[in-house]
Amino acid sequence: MEVFDLLNFKNPVFTTYLFWTGVLVLKLFFMVILTARQRYTKGVFANPEDAATKKGKVKFDDEDVERVRRAHLNDLENLVPFFIIGLLYVLTNPSHFLAMMLYRMIGFCRIAHTFVYAVYVIPQPARALAFFGALAPTIYMAVQVVMAFY
Repeated sequence: MEVFDLLNFKNPVFTTYLFWTGVLVLKLFFMVILTARQRYTKGVFANPEDAATKKGKVKFDDEDVERVRRAHLNDLENLVPFFIIGLLYVLTNPSHFLAMMLYRMIGFCRIAHTFVYAVYVIPQPARALAFFGALAPTIYMAVQVVMAFY
């Protein structure tokens, strides 16, 4: 198959990838909003001009704000590789069912990770299960890409 046969809207693997990429980009934007909400709720800001306009204080170590920021950073560290490897995985021409299940697992686990880490904190191993539940399929896809093009 040609690359353009795989990267078109008639390929259900590609459209599934696009759907879950869109969902996870929206989730990243949600993290920005969640961070801002925590800052305004707690009245702590990273910049003096923001603190001055909201009668808050500059503080870099608020536990609640930092928890949300760590969850956001964790998303950036894990979703960017997924966005790249997920697209390359489409080029391996996998079965639609397998690709759909991998993308869903990554999506649901990353959403769960945010929930148990930054929204409603649940003790370990909840966060670790959500983290590794998304990491494992991403690694699987990376191995498949390397094997397909080696």
